[in-house]
Amino acid sequence: MPDPERPYSMIKAMKHVRTGWLLVWLVVSTTAHGEGRNDLPDLGDASSSLISPQMEREIGEDFLKRVHSALPTVDDPVLKYYVHQQLSNLAQHSELRERVLSTVLIDNDQINAFAAPGGVVGINLGLMLYAEDVHEYSSVIAHELAHLSQRHFARGIEEQRSQTLPALAAMIAAIMIGVMGGGDAGMAAISSVQAIAQANQLRYSRGREQEADRIGLNTLVRADLDPQGMARMFERMQRAYRFTRKPPEFLLTHPLSETRIADAKSHALQYGNVEHPQSSEYQMMRARAVVHYAKSPQAAVKQFEKRVRDNPDSLAARYGLATALSADEQHAEAIALNDQLYTTNPRNILYTASFAEVLIKAGKIDQALDLLVRELELNPDNPPLAMLYADALVADSQFEAAEKVLQRQSFVNKHDVDVWYNLAEISGLAGNIVGVHVARAEFFTLHGAYQRAIQHLEYARRLTSRSNDQLHARLDQRITDLRTKLREQRS
Repeated sequence: MPDPERPYSMIKAMKHVRTGWLLVWLVVSTTAHGEGRNDLPDLGDASSSLISPQMEREIGEDFLKRVHSALPTVDDPVLKYYVHQQLSNLAQHSELRERVLSTVLIDNDQINAFAAPGGVVGINLGLMLYAEDVHEYSSVIAHELAHLSQRHFARGIEEQRSQTLPALAAMIAAIMIGVMGGGDAGMAAISSVQAIAQANQLRYSRGREQEADRIGLNTLVRADLDPQGMARMFERMQRAYRFTRKPPEFLLTHPLSETRIADAKSHALQYGNVEHPQSSEYQMMRARAVVHYAKSPQAAVKQFEKRVRDNPDSLAARYGLATALSADEQHAEAIALNDQLYTTNPRNILYTASFAEVLIKAGKIDQALDLLVRELELNPDNPPLAMLYADALVADSQFEAAEKVLQRQSFVNKHDVDVWYNLAEISGLAGNIVGVHVARAEFFTLHGAYQRAIQHLEYARRLTSRSNDQLHARLDQRITDLRTKLREQRS
């Protein structure tokens, strides 16, 4: 994927105070520095007057663009779909009053998750490598949703008012450098900001973290998940990083203590010792993540062959082996295994999408198309099925049909950068050069690269027939809107 334009200098970035506040909040555990009260906000508190829900949404949209421009994301439609569905289910059982704006799956093998104002939730795919079951995984997400539902960002802003402007400006600058550096550089810079925070005797709010833990536990229980998964996850992280010099980002922003782990255990016991079933879907997606981060497809094949030998009845082990075999281009074996899995539950979207994916990679395009057409009739516009359907159509040289599928997805999932990237590529194959530029413009818009987006729209306008008044008007309006955003960005 091409690197989007990064149009900000540090001087310009410093002017974006709202975004700077957001980044401070993210780095310091989505909590306020210092000891805060453990009560919930009400509609009349000072934080609500300082940061309105509408402003939080605007901050979230801006931050989402910066995440896309600075960090690598996972483009796997199956993993993205599972992560979003699991998060949406938890959100329904949380105290979150507004919908989640967007889920971002970061391509990083370390433990991390964050929640930004406006309903943006970011999750490192590496979280799946460490969380051994869906209950442990969900405990991290439920905790982040609790930060959102209690508006810890806005409450933290109110408490931050006591900090001096130079100290805040220095912290904002350091974080902006880190985030705009991207990738490992961004993570390293954020870690350095932790040292700055400590040097200025800024402390984490234990009250906010305890509040998020408690509310997160309630979310798990309402979602029929094991509340003890939170303490297990805490202990797992503590053991894994006890002797490391640099803990993962999540532990820097969510410090663990024996007291916090003990509190999580004691609160979970209040719900009784109820046995909760495991999720085969989570284990399958976890296996998919393992294959993604394997040193090589061959190494992944060996790893899952052993798992199948040790536990031949494990669906996750067989799924992981099928995924690894497909990555290693051992298509016949991969198809046979995926066919068996699909037959066990042909109405399951994850099974269907995975089977179709293997068929496409093996060149069994007719079979993949038949499967996907049938399933899309039952699940119209389903993201992974639609994306794979477009892939199959491209493999069958049906470029215009594939373009129509992705054009529809661009309306259904307009915040998905992968949809716009793929649409630009397929529009080119279909000979729709105007469509290429329009899709690229939206791709760059989602990265906050407004100047480049405007350039592509101007190319599209010059290529558009003068008789097409409707398209001309639409392009003119979009150019005007983006120029307004560009002026705001530069002001």
